[in-house]
Amino acid sequence: MIQFVRPILVVTWKDILLEWRSRDLVVSVLVFGLLVAVMFNFALNVTPQRVTAFAPGILWVTFTFVGTLAMSRAFVRDSEQGGLEGLLLAPVSRDAVFLGKALSNFAFMLLVETLLLPVFGVFLDFAVLSWSLIATVALATLGFALVGTLFSAIAVQTRSREIMLPILFFPVALPLMIGAVEASAAAIGVQPGSVFSRWWPLLGAFDALFLVVCPWVFGAVVEE
Repeated sequence: MIQFVRPILVVTWKDILLEWRSRDLVVSVLVFGLLVAVMFNFALNVTPQRVTAFAPGILWVTFTFVGTLAMSRAFVRDSEQGGLEGLLLAPVSRDAVFLGKALSNFAFMLLVETLLLPVFGVFLDFAVLSWSLIATVALATLGFALVGTLFSAIAVQTRSREIMLPILFFPVALPLMIGAVEASAAAIGVQPGSVFSRWWPLLGAFDALFLVVCPWVFGAVVEE
């Protein structure tokens, strides 16, 4: 077990350390998220009576676009500098490489979402410190990170990788996004009970499915 977990943590720490040294992606993604928040706030004129109708959709449209920008760079640095070949030649399983990349994407997305949530809470006037909303964000983000990491590995091998990732990612992640929007709406206060009975099991099922399928597909993709 330790021999499997250690490479995952090493790959994750490598990506986090490289991003910490440059900080280019963090800054650009945060600025983009803030601009989207300001734009939606003024464009839709969200009132307290309509916040539960608009806030979840605005929240997850922003998180999805921000996550796509972040995950598009997941394999670019390794591919350009030869690090991806080194990872694949290392005596570790392909599953460990994939899960390490997915874990770093998951951590990065959670960091950005944690910084953006208070901004949306102020602009859209909803309670951010809700454990059901935080759990919803974590469950949905895990699924986004797994799917995004897989399609980022596929897109990086194409010429138009910036275009290919959204084309591949959004159709597969659409059910997950719908579940995230509905669960967030329930957590904010439309139907608080439904988040337990309906939407969390759906998000959990998607996460479990992607956790099994994505590493297997990644192993097949990188062998090509």
